[in-house]
Amino acid sequence: MDIKLKKKASPYGVKVPENKLSDKIPIEPAPLPDKVVIPLQQNIGAPCKATVKKGERVLVGQKIGDSDKFVSAPIHATVSGEVTGTKMVINPPTGQLVNALIITADGKDEWLELDVPQSPESLPVKELLTRIRGAGIVGLGGAAFPTQVKLSPPPDKPIDTVILNGCECEPYATSDHRVMLEYGEKMLRGLNIIRKILDPKAVYIAIEDNKEDAISHLEKLIANSEFRDDFKIVPLKSKYPMGAEKTLIKMLLGREVPIGKLPLDAGVVVHNASTAKAIYDAIYEGKPLIERVVTITGAVKQPKNLLTRFGTSIGSLINYCGSMNKGANKLIMGGPMMGIAQFDLDFPVVKGTNCLVVQESKLREEHDCIRCGKCIEVCPMGLMPTDLARYAKAGRYDECKEKYIDDCVECGACAFTCPANIPIVQYVKVAKKELAKGATR
Repeated sequence: MDIKLKKKASPYGVKVPENKLSDKIPIEPAPLPDKVVIPLQQNIGAPCKATVKKGERVLVGQKIGDSDKFVSAPIHATVSGEVTGTKMVINPPTGQLVNALIITADGKDEWLELDVPQSPESLPVKELLTRIRGAGIVGLGGAAFPTQVKLSPPPDKPIDTVILNGCECEPYATSDHRVMLEYGEKMLRGLNIIRKILDPKAVYIAIEDNKEDAISHLEKLIANSEFRDDFKIVPLKSKYPMGAEKTLIKMLLGREVPIGKLPLDAGVVVHNASTAKAIYDAIYEGKPLIERVVTITGAVKQPKNLLTRFGTSIGSLINYCGSMNKGANKLIMGGPMMGIAQFDLDFPVVKGTNCLVVQESKLREEHDCIRCGKCIEVCPMGLMPTDLARYAKAGRYDECKEKYIDDCVECGACAFTCPANIPIVQYVKVAKKELAKGATR
């Protein structure tokens, strides 16, 4: 039985310059920071409350924040040392202020004793979910949705398909690519845990064809493992935003996620490659999520893929890569298509930080829409981005709702192709925020 299936291509999206400057550069540990700043909200859902106090000594892996809400994920210490204070930081995805704990490291990197199960494969589903939740695992593709919630679909929404997302279609980002190459076996065992929990009929590993080395590597690992009859690799034509959940589901299964609904409403759960590796760490090694691979790239002297502790300042990582090139004036957390520009080099790496892109940016003057329709042609959700931008600019948010703005995944393909330089995604974000405000009034 074939492990690798026929290549698939999407009729939507755009071909963007990939600029994968660090795809051949192995993962290396980032230097341990002298101090970490750890926001108490790093996921979609409820923020955590601190479970430690100022002056308390903590160990690596010790829980320092938690919530009693279902859609939440605990936070753990990433260095050993003393809790020396708190501060407010801006949460980049929401623009809201969140509380953060400051831990001054003692340089010992002393870990909490880990609870390693004797037979991870034999753990019951309930125990697996408890351990995944306890490890603070969230989706590491950028959305940071609590993983145990995603793995707990309602009884009336059976899951028949699991997709492991190894596309990494954002330009510059290579962290998932390196995880597949260097931690491939662990990732597959994490995927097997996902399979055990959800019991799907099919498991696919989706990878864009610009990562042929990862496809070949995983194909060999699967062929020589007990997963050879169960896991299927699907190569996908490299085209942005192939890695978007709804795009993947449409391409692989021919299913459309209903407007305003989630993949589970189509019988599918999609997990990121790095998330599967984090599940392995939690189940097989008892490790909570305290670090991740971050790509530092673009206009830096030495692009790298760094295994980085959460709470490390983004500025220190850039300095470790030889600092910014002359003329660089922009830093994006995430990729250039969906990432968010940062104004503070002291901001910490958080669970959703997969890439830091340094750029030399020039202001682009916005012009009036010429009704060329290019944004409509590339929209993977079949929307009319030009109308969404026009209504948002005019403050006609109810009409944005009527044009299915909630179905926009904010991929940025529309803005990338717009000859008038209209920042369509920014207008969409404003409209969504205003609609959300109206819904809570």
